[in-house]
Amino acid sequence: MTISTMIPVAPYRARRLRPDIPLFDQVGRQNMAMRTYARVLPAVVAGVLVVFAPTVAAAPAPGGSAQLPFPLTLQPEGVQAPAAVLAEANTGVIVWSRQPDTRLPIASLTKVMTAVVVLESGDLERPVTVSHAAVDSAAAHGGSTAGLVPGEVLTARQLLYAMMLPSGCDASYALAEAFGPGRDAFVARMNATAHRLGMPNTHFSDPSGLPVPDDFATYSTPAELVRLGRHAMGNPVFREIVRTPVQHQPAGPANRQHVWENTNGLLQEYPGTAGIKTGSTNAAGTCLLFEATRGGQRLIGVVLNSSPHDLDAATADARRIMDWGFLPILSSLPIG
Repeated sequence: MTISTMIPVAPYRARRLRPDIPLFDQVGRQNMAMRTYARVLPAVVAGVLVVFAPTVAAAPAPGGSAQLPFPLTLQPEGVQAPAAVLAEANTGVIVWSRQPDTRLPIASLTKVMTAVVVLESGDLERPVTVSHAAVDSAAAHGGSTAGLVPGEVLTARQLLYAMMLPSGCDASYALAEAFGPGRDAFVARMNATAHRLGMPNTHFSDPSGLPVPDDFATYSTPAELVRLGRHAMGNPVFREIVRTPVQHQPAGPANRQHVWENTNGLLQEYPGTAGIKTGSTNAAGTCLLFEATRGGQRLIGVVLNSSPHDLDAATADARRIMDWGFLPILSSLPIG
């Protein structure tokens, strides 16, 4: 049964112009009505899918997220990212996209998969000793760090905060060495998980997202990153980590004190944000995988290469896309 047979929707018809009202006012009203119609219809369909087709959320078609059966005529304005996707988070239905299936470097969005592999391994209280190699590898490529020092011991759970909030490449290498065991084995597990999740256009060569061995060795597509994000956000531990603005890690018997601040500016700037991860390299530009909720409507999306170096540009892109995607009637309702 097609959506059109399930939900009969009358086509929009412009009202007849009235001689007693200025032409400019009448046309403006009709244009506003058309914009509302075009934006509300996709979300209404997505809402119906949530109620009547839960299997869409559980098992989207292999190779990509489900697409709405009609084109959107209006677009979010001012988005700089050349590749992006916005989807209804409960079902995975894409409501807007730009080059959704183009393979691109993804920088530290890679760490979402690193976290997934660790979380699915279990044993989050396992003590992990930070190696010289983990710290040196992050420094060798100028990667962001969590300020770890060789020899200190933290649990896997603590290292997940160190990796996801300040985007610590040192933490990602320490986790990979412990849970591979070894980096090569861990990267193989990352790729196996991508295959299992139906991500054929995704490949990982490094657990941190740094350009190892080159700029394009690790890549994915906007559609597949949203698929990965939906999967990760289904884990309550992951959700709790990526929604945390600041994590204070007190000094312990074998570790120094740390304060890890989340690089995702949406957590402070955009009400209803639930996460999830920033990224930036010379080849990938600035990237952001994000999720937010307004009035019960939940959106997830990604922007890739919003700017060569300005993370604020990726944050602004995400805001513009979500402002467009959230139904106006829901924007005034309680967040959550």
